[in-house]
Formats: sequence, structure tokens, C-alpha cells
Amino acid sequence: MVEAVLIDLFSLPANLQNNIRGSLCNTLETIEKCSSIRAPFVYVMCCQRQGSERKGEQEFSLPALGGFQSLERRLEVVCAPTTAAALYTIKQRLDEKDLSIIKVILPTLRKDSMKVYIDHLFTGVYQFEFEDFQVVSDCESIQISEPQDEGQTVPSQDMGLIQSEIEMHLESLPSLKGELTILRSSLIPDDIFLHGFTTRTGGISYIPTLSSCNLFSSSKRRDPQAVVKENLRRLAKAAGFNPETFHRVKVDHANAVCIMGKTEPDSYDGIVTDQKGVTLAAPGADCIPVLFADPVRKACGAAHSGWKGTLLGVSMATVNAMVSEYGCNVKDILVVLGPSVGPCCYKLPHESAKEFHRIDPKCVRLFDSSSPYIDIRRATRILLERGGILPENIQDDSIPDQNQNITFCTACHPDKFYSHFRDGTNFGTQIGFISIRD
Repeated sequence: MVEAVLIDLFSLPANLQNNIRGSLCNTLETIEKCSSIRAPFVYVMCCQRQGSERKGEQEFSLPALGGFQSLERRLEVVCAPTTAAALYTIKQRLDEKDLSIIKVILPTLRKDSMKVYIDHLFTGVYQFEFEDFQVVSDCESIQISEPQDEGQTVPSQDMGLIQSEIEMHLESLPSLKGELTILRSSLIPDDIFLHGFTTRTGGISYIPTLSSCNLFSSSKRRDPQAVVKENLRRLAKAAGFNPETFHRVKVDHANAVCIMGKTEPDSYDGIVTDQKGVTLAAPGADCIPVLFADPVRKACGAAHSGWKGTLLGVSMATVNAMVSEYGCNVKDILVVLGPSVGPCCYKLPHESAKEFHRIDPKCVRLFDSSSPYIDIRRATRILLERGGILPENIQDDSIPDQNQNITFCTACHPDKFYSHFRDGTNFGTQIGFISIRD
């Protein structure tokens, strides 16, 4: 069942307003007639022309919008100077109401370009179908039909203009939840490496569990890649790295490591380099973002270590890659564990907990329970020390000076960090990043 209807009047010229009113009225009558049980939300998208105020723009459409009782308080006119601004505003309305099935009624000539806007601003969470804007006379046209794959017919130049328009709009938006904050370790020498761990503040993601500096997009979440790209641009500007030479691990919750400059695996949870100016990153939203730095050989790495990756030894696999590829001495490598879920909050089924108990009984609390508490940080430290990393070269939550602690529990600090464990499926992601200074 259609949950929302978007009527696109953005590109129609002012001299067609009388015809628009008639077609719009007929369209709304059909929506109302075919939605007697539960009317969908309706958004009418209009162009806010230069020199006009929002109220004046609405007046043109509002006479045609009266008298639709079942649509009362479900109909909104959205006026904006660009299609990107209008569509992103409507996306916010949809997300506020958790709506995902949308019918778009628009002029035929706008269909292909609208699909480009939608591809950039929405994800696989949403379902769209398209209908030509015309006088509608029966209920059949408002029913959901299978979308047709018509292929992309927008010229590459126009696609570039659309992408630029979207980027400019997103760049103009204010930061949410305060300023962008980066946590840095005193263990990693600042004159050789640029590094940090992000928090959730200072980006433009607005969905509660994703706001505001979410740095990962997927087809299962509502934050599109365009928004994540803007968040990354802001982070890069604040931190001082080039977002065009940014490389994030392709998470598989295993122990494969990518060597920059060599053939890239399909998936990997560790990545290493000795190239200057290349920024490596690992995500974390309970899993540990781990950073590695060798100030002697000037090499670095990043790893994503969840409970599976921890048991598979992804951190030592990253260390071993630095040793074998760049001639690093294991005793020179510095390792910092970033914000991640702590043993205060994290539980696993008893069978999985047994594996951590074998590493060290202190990695498990309430071992005899059905879901013991697990300390993946302690397990990571133990495996690193067994592999030859010096204890004093590892920074985690066990450091004596807690004022230097950056390994906070993500689940315990909803104001600072995202947490899959706490927030559920539509969760945000922070990262740890590192590069060798030029």
C-alpha cells in the first residue's frame, strides 16, 4: 500500500498554473477516493522562485488543495529554490513518519532526472513507483504496480549538474548536535602521523539513531551515500586529510588484510600502507576500530575488530602484514583501541563466550550464565601481547591515567557514540583513521 505520494510541480512554468490546478485537483480526488481506509501523506513539490516568499508560493497551489477532508493534515506544499532542497526536505518528512513506499506523480520529461535525484538522496530502504502527471479518473492508477526498468537516459553532463546541486545543498546545511569532535591518542606521535577517532557530533545526518556524523551508508539504513560523503568532507576538513585518498576497510568480520598498492581483496577487516597522504580507516559501532603506527619504518594500519574478528586474530594479522610488507619490528608498533562496546554492556551466547574464556577467563564475566558479558578489548590486548607487541605500546581502557582514555564504551555514551547493540538495525557508525604525514 502506498504510504506517501509526491506530486512534482517543480519544473512547471507559472503560465500553466490554471491547468496545474485542474490536474492537481483531479489527482488529489483520485488519491482520496482510492484511500478510503487510510489516506497516504501527500507532498506537493514546487519551485520557490527568486524574490518570492514561501507563503506566496503556496498561495498558487492552496486553492486547489482545499476540500480534501481525508487528506487534512496529511498534505503539505514544499517550496524550495532547487529540486535537491525540496526533495531532501520531503525525505526528512518521510523519515519522521517512518514511511518507505512512495508514489511519485510527475511530468513525463522529469522522470529520468527525478530518478537520478532519488538514487543520490535515498537508499534501498525506500520503494518508489512513478506515474505521469495528468488528469486521473479511476482508482486503478493509484494502485501499486511493478516498477519498470527504463534505463538511464539523462546525459552525463546533466547527471553531473544534478550531483553538484545535491552536494551544494548538503554542504549548505548546518551541523547537528554540536561541533565535530575528534579523539586523539597521546601514544601516536603527531609529527609523523595524522590520526583520530570520530564521535557522533558535527555532521548533517538527522535520523535520531544516525545523527549526526554518521560515516557509513548501506541499503538497509536511511542515510544515503551523499550524506555520508558530506559528513566525510567535513571530517577531512577538520582533521586535515584528503577525502579523495581515503580508504575504508570492507568489513567481513574476519581477518583478511589489504596491502595498499596490491590487488584489493573483495573484503577485508585490516588495511596497511607506507604511502604518505593516504588515509586508512576502520568503522566501529561497538566493534573496535584499531589503529597501528610504526614511527621507525613510517608505516600504519587500521583494523575493524568485532567479536568474530577478535577471535580470528585480525589485529595480529594487521601487525604481521606491516612486518612482512614494510620490514617493521613488532616491538616498534604502537596500537590504539578506539571507542567500542565495553564489558559493562556486551553479551554473547554461552557457546561464543567459551572462546573468549579460552583466551583468558578474565575476558568473561558471569561465565556460567546463558549470556555472559564479554571483554573484547582485553582479548585483543592479550592476543597482541602474545604476538610480541609491547604492553606499553598498547592504549586501551586499562591505561593508568584515565584522563588519557579514549576507549569509551559506545553503548554507555549515547550523546557521543553510535551503538548497534543499543540502537538496533538503523544504527550509525563512527571510524578510526590514520595516515602518514607528507
